Amino acid sequence: MAGIDRLIFAALNHLLQGETWAQDRLRPFAGARVLIEAGPIAFGLLIDERGFFSSGDNAKQADVTLTLPADTAVKFIVDRQNLFAAVKLSGSADIAESLAFVFRNLRWDVESDLAGLIGDIPARRLTMLGAGFSGHLQEGAKRLAENLVEYATEDSLLLVPQRDIDVFCSEVNELRDGLARLEKKIARL
Repeated sequence: MAGIDRLIFAALNHLLQGETWAQDRLRPFAGARVLIEAGPIAFGLLIDERGFFSSGDNAKQADVTLTLPADTAVKFIVDRQNLFAAVKLSGSADIAESLAFVFRNLRWDVESDLAGLIGDIPARRLTMLGAGFSGHLQEGAKRLAENLVEYATEDSLLLVPQRDIDVFCSEVNELRDGLARLEKKIARL
């Protein structure tokens, strides 16, 4: 687990390194402890005086706790825009708001990192290829989810189709109205 922590700190700090606005946003909270919980995995972060992250002690009381939903990995692939809406933040409102802003707006410049390794043109082409592949992967995941829903409602009948629910609700409403009319007729007798 310690290796994963170091990898996460290195990745986050690499992203922060090129973004002075993010460092400036985190710097006032130097010394704040952040606990990130993702199911059975939990690790602590400590904001340092430069606006970077270092390893924090999980045993100490966190100023902010970020709880990631169980489907974080799927949302990261399929629905990145709404990923942060599903994260639960608790603790200091100021720190939580700043962290949410930084994490929402922090972007990895993959092309720049690749250009340092393989050159500008191959980096650009690989980035374009990766973006295309990512789009196809997201579209494929979306279609798979739609097909699973269709199978569950139409073929296997594991779920009730929406049209059947609408018909049932309409029939219940008609029955309720008919019963109300019958009660009025009985009351008049």
